[in-house]
Amino acid sequence: MKSRLGADEAKALLSAQIRGELPDQRGRFGPFGGRYVPETLVPAFDRLEEGVHRYLHEQDFQDEYRRELREWVGRPTALSHAPQLSERWGTDVWLKREDLAHTGAHKINNAIGQALLAKRLGAKHVIAETGAGQHGVASAAACARVGLPCSVYMGAVDIERQAPNVDRMNRLGAEVVAVETGDKTLRAAIDEALRKWVTDPEGIYYLLGSAVGAHPYPWLVRELQSVIGQEARQQMIEQAGGLPDAAFACVGGGSNAIGLFYPLLGDDIELIGVEAGGTGSGLGQNAATLATGTPGVLQGSYTIILQDDDGQVQETHSISAGLDYSGVGPEHALLQATGRVKYVSASDDESLEALEELCEAEGILTALETSHAFASARKWSQENPGKRILIGNSGRGDKDMPTLTKYPARIRTYASS
Repeated sequence: MKSRLGADEAKALLSAQIRGELPDQRGRFGPFGGRYVPETLVPAFDRLEEGVHRYLHEQDFQDEYRRELREWVGRPTALSHAPQLSERWGTDVWLKREDLAHTGAHKINNAIGQALLAKRLGAKHVIAETGAGQHGVASAAACARVGLPCSVYMGAVDIERQAPNVDRMNRLGAEVVAVETGDKTLRAAIDEALRKWVTDPEGIYYLLGSAVGAHPYPWLVRELQSVIGQEARQQMIEQAGGLPDAAFACVGGGSNAIGLFYPLLGDDIELIGVEAGGTGSGLGQNAATLATGTPGVLQGSYTIILQDDDGQVQETHSISAGLDYSGVGPEHALLQATGRVKYVSASDDESLEALEELCEAEGILTALETSHAFASARKWSQENPGKRILIGNSGRGDKDMPTLTKYPARIRTYASS
């Protein structure tokens, strides 16, 4: 559901966003964002915001962060041409390969940055939440890198479907805490992590994995993930000969998409975020928040959420654990409201087909989250032949094998279709 903004207001807010003036001092992206938290969490958020303002753009911090990205994460990640998809789809297809980053996804960009920040703030223990497990793995690895103990909260449903990542977190030294409350997915994991943070806001650092929640998290995560779009923009110019006509990214909470889109907002590029269409359009059948949600407060932020007529947050469904979330980051809510980014959805079946096609055509096993973006890009290509497109390949699909083994592979059914 698109929030209503007047034409002049939308134009002014988009201009402010492009100039880097949002969020404002209240942590708001136009009507969205802010900080709606209980009194018990106010000191923790005040301390975090003070630390972010003090350290994030400090030269010593940036030098250390950039060094870790280069020497440990493996940045810049590659920009790969996809010749087989290009031939099949009739567009010039390029992939930003976050799947090649250390730990296998874009989540590590944010995790190592926040782990370094936690160290500077004197934290004794780091907690994190995870859905697909990629942020949990990244947090475990980053905490091992900086020498801090780590506990990862994960819904019981996600633990079952993401067993390989649970094992990886354990091997990286993290404690995995099973969340049996609520919907037992990402939303419940965030709730439990916040409850733990309240118990010791000075000794615990909460390493939030997506561009959601109360200020300053949406801003902090965006700043740490924008390296994706910064690199991709320069690489497209150097390797592809120019910027893309369109760029695609999957959207759950939205960290991968905002990381790719934010540095491209001022360019003449169609930006398309792809949510989880699940198995249908009804509440509980999907996680297409921006398509069917309404404004409300979720986990400290005013944004678009999936809720019923009584304001009760609804359970969601997606074949991909990382998109199975009943809200979206406030900056994405604004980008939809201003019309700068178009948000669509791809179903479970469409995403599975896209994953298989990418495997067969390019030899890349992408994550189920990312395959939603490929499904949408394929549709767009059929309607816009001859264009150049960029797809954010946010992570690799090894983690999804427990889910994928339930679906027989349909290899070589997509050629020239």
